[in-house]
Amino acid sequence: MNERAVNIPRLWSKLLVLFLVMSFTACAWLNAKKPPVRPESKVPDDSYEVFGQSYSPLKIADGFSQIGVASWYGGDFHGRRTSNGETYNMFSMTAAHTILPFDTVVLVRNLENGKEAKVRINDRGPFVSGRVIDLSFRAAKEIGIVEPGTARVQVLALGKERTVTKDGLTATIYEPAADYGVGTFFIQVGSFTVKKNAELLVLKLKDSYDDAHIVEYDRGDRFFYQVRVAKAETLTGAKEKVRDLKQVGFEDSFIVSD
Repeated sequence: MNERAVNIPRLWSKLLVLFLVMSFTACAWLNAKKPPVRPESKVPDDSYEVFGQSYSPLKIADGFSQIGVASWYGGDFHGRRTSNGETYNMFSMTAAHTILPFDTVVLVRNLENGKEAKVRINDRGPFVSGRVIDLSFRAAKEIGIVEPGTARVQVLALGKERTVTKDGLTATIYEPAADYGVGTFFIQVGSFTVKKNAELLVLKLKDSYDDAHIVEYDRGDRFFYQVRVAKAETLTGAKEKVRDLKQVGFEDSFIVSD
């Protein structure tokens, strides 16, 4: 009796340890099976930072044109939240873009086969160098990039979609918000969490760009010092300055509008 009284508690202790180990292993396995979190799924429609790079979405998109590589995303993200708060549907005609305003409808033309698709921007991304737009599965299928995974495309902003009825006829039109080609544009060449680093870059740029300056951005959980140069009054002029900056080593330069 005494021996049984001693062994039973020991047995229960061993069983408890075994149960905890199995539970921990099961949780680790389940977590490993989850698809990776899409970093842009939590960003708002204002300045944000992903993988150390800052982005400032445009307020308007009329006249926006871009050439680069398109990719697509599907099942791993189906049913998950997009950047504008919607639920991602891989069978809808939507796409992710780093700076175009949400709800902008764009025409995506596959430059390798001539196929086209109209998609609405409701997410942020892709955050891979050289890629300009991340298409839904359905949109990618329409222009023939599901199998290869990527393709060189042209992205043309059409505006925000609106349906109008006149004389009994219904048509879809795209309303421009304003003249996108004219405004105030700057080129962002760097973003830092340490102000001294931003100041050193401004000092380096002053010889060529006397308007080099720092814009402070409070993300809420972190403070950033964004270095901007080359004020331009037209989008065309801003694009030319981006090309100049890239030629002298600022490969990640991009246009921001105030």
